[in-house]
Parts: sequence; structure tokens; C-alpha cells
Amino acid sequence: MLIIGIAGGTGSGKTTVVDRIIRALPPGEVAVLPQDNYYKDLSHLKPEERQKINFDEPKTIEWSLLVEQLKQLSEGKTIEMPTYSYLTCTRQKETVTVHPRDVVIVEGILVLCDPVLRDMMDIKCFVDADADDRLIRVISRDCIERGRTPQMVIDRYERVLKPMHCQYIEPSKRFADLIIPQGGTNKVAIGLLTDFIEARLRRSGVCKQ
Repeated sequence: MLIIGIAGGTGSGKTTVVDRIIRALPPGEVAVLPQDNYYKDLSHLKPEERQKINFDEPKTIEWSLLVEQLKQLSEGKTIEMPTYSYLTCTRQKETVTVHPRDVVIVEGILVLCDPVLRDMMDIKCFVDADADDRLIRVISRDCIERGRTPQMVIDRYERVLKPMHCQYIEPSKRFADLIIPQGGTNKVAIGLLTDFIEARLRRSGVCKQ
């Protein structure tokens, strides 16, 4: 099993990079563990208190569960991955069944911040993008998917996203084996990454020449 970590700022294009990797490899060969599915459950808090939580801090993630489930996959075991609602800030009853695959991608803004998780990765990537481009993508995404207004997104960006990016996410770039500039639009860098993955799989006998 090849474990790949893909980090980067909010709106940097991580999902696009993951999708391109999946499309470049044979069907069914990749499993994805999004960091966001492992946010700690906040159902014990009142709704107004949940809205005040800073979700861009490492302490909001249940790293122990993510690490344990990644270990189970590496041992050939199937897991039930948790799901999380951004609207209610609570973990959902529904889970997603994830089977062991030759490639497992762990994706999220903070995945290079946890040393235990980081040490499990065979390849560590950081998707880099201009701050203005990231903000535009975040406004578009949050207004459509998370019920926020543009002003709410901008206020949150200035209050939370930008300082947390500078404190946690940007410094984690130093742990990356590969930095992908220009986000998900950098086809050359993504192509090099997928070529490297395929080469590693061929050496292990998974992919045929």
C-alpha cells in the first residue's frame, strides 16, 4: 500500500489534484480519507457555541482515529469512515465503508501537521496557490455548499483562515516531498506525481508495464 498525504491551504486545489490522480490510475485502485471527515463531534455543544469553534486548528481533528483507521487499511482491513456535517458541526450517524486499496490518499489542510500521521506517509505533497485565488474559490464553495454569504466568508477568512494558514498550514510545507505550485491547474506537476506513483506501484508488482 502506498500512502500519500496531500495538504495545502483552503481553496488551493487539493480536491482537483486528488481527482486527477484517481483518473490517472486504474479504476478502484485509490481510496481517499478526507481530513474533514475526522473533525471531533461537537453535538454536546449548543449550536451557537459550535459556530465559534476554530476548525482550522489541529486540535479540532481526531487524529488518533484517523491514524488508527489508516493502520487498519494498511493491514488489509476494511474500515467505516466517519462523516461530518458542516451545517451542524456534528459527526453524522452515517459512515462510509472504505476497503483497502493499493493507493490511499489522506487529504486536508492540516494533514502534514500531525507527526504520527506524517510518518506513515510514503509521499507528502503540498498544493500551493495564490492567496487571492484561494479566497475566490472559498467564497464560491462556501456560498454554494455551506450556506454562507460572501461577507460571512470574507469575515471568516480575515478572522480565522488567514491567521491559521500562517500559523499551521504554511509552515507544514517544509515537510513536503513535493510542492505543487498553481494548485490544481498545474498539469505538469500533477503528471509527474502520478508518474511517480505508477512507477512505485510497478516496482511493487501492482501495475503492469
